[in-house]
Amino acid sequence: MNRLTVAQALAEAASLGLDRLDAQWLLGHVLGQGRTWMLTHEDQSLPADMVGVWQGLVQRRVAGEPFAYLVGERDFHGLKLHVSPAVLVPRPDTETLVDWALELLAADLAAQAVPKVIDLGTGSGAIALAVKHRWPSAHMLALDASSEALAQAQANSRALNLAVEFRPSDWWQAVAGQRFALALSNPPYIAEGDPHLAALSHEPLQALASGPDGLDAIRRIVADAAAHLLPGAWLLLEHGWDQAAAVRALLQAASFEQVATRRDLGQQERCTGGRWPD
Repeated sequence: MNRLTVAQALAEAASLGLDRLDAQWLLGHVLGQGRTWMLTHEDQSLPADMVGVWQGLVQRRVAGEPFAYLVGERDFHGLKLHVSPAVLVPRPDTETLVDWALELLAADLAAQAVPKVIDLGTGSGAIALAVKHRWPSAHMLALDASSEALAQAQANSRALNLAVEFRPSDWWQAVAGQRFALALSNPPYIAEGDPHLAALSHEPLQALASGPDGLDAIRRIVADAAAHLLPGAWLLLEHGWDQAAAVRALLQAASFEQVATRRDLGQQERCTGGRWPD
C-alpha cells in the first residue's frame, strides 16, 4: 500500500469536497490525535491498517452521514454520549430545554425533595441524562417507542453511571395513573413533506417528522398531559423555529398557564412550555 501522510490524507479529503476542519477532526479521531499534533506532523505517515479506515470514513462523511455517527459519540451539556443511527444526533440547541428544566427545578420545584421528571421520546437519553447529572435528586423516567433507541439510552446511562429509569412507551402510554412535576420532550416536529428531510436521511425518520405540519406528536403530548401532571407541574417542548406561536396556542387551549417560549443559541424560538394550574 502506498505511503499516505497526514498532509496527503487531508488533501485527499479536500479533493472529495470535505471541509478541512471536518477532515482534521475525523483524521484526529482515526489517529487518536488532536488538531495541533496534525499541524506539526504533516509528514507523518498513517499506519497501514488505518488508511482504509480513514478513506471509508471520508466517503461516508462526503455522502452526508453525521460526524457523530462516524465517531460514535457526541458531547451534550457536558456529557459524552454514545450515538448510532438508531437515535437522533443531540443538537446544541436542545441544551436550551435542559437549561430551562434546571431553572425550574431550582425555583418553582425546589420544595420537592425528589421531583418526578419524565422525558418523552428520549432517543439517546440526552435530555434525561443531562438533567439527572445536574439534579441528582430527581427521579428521572425516560420513555421511547423505539427499542433500539432505549438500548442506546440505557447504554449511555450505564456508561455515565446515572440512574435513570427507562420504559418502552408510545408517548404517555406506559405511565397510566402516574403524575409528574416536570415533563420534557424533544419530539419529532418536522413536516412530512419538508424538503430539509433529504439532508437528514441518515437519521431515524420517526424521530424527525410528525404529520403534515410537524405538530402531530406535540398535539398528542399536550392533549394527554393533564392526566399525568401534578398541580403546578411544567411541560416543556422543543419545536421548530417557526412553530412557537402554534405550540403556545396548543398549550393555552389546553388550560396551561404562564406559557412562554425560549430562544436557542441562534436566537430562534426553540422551546415552549407552560405550567399546569394548581
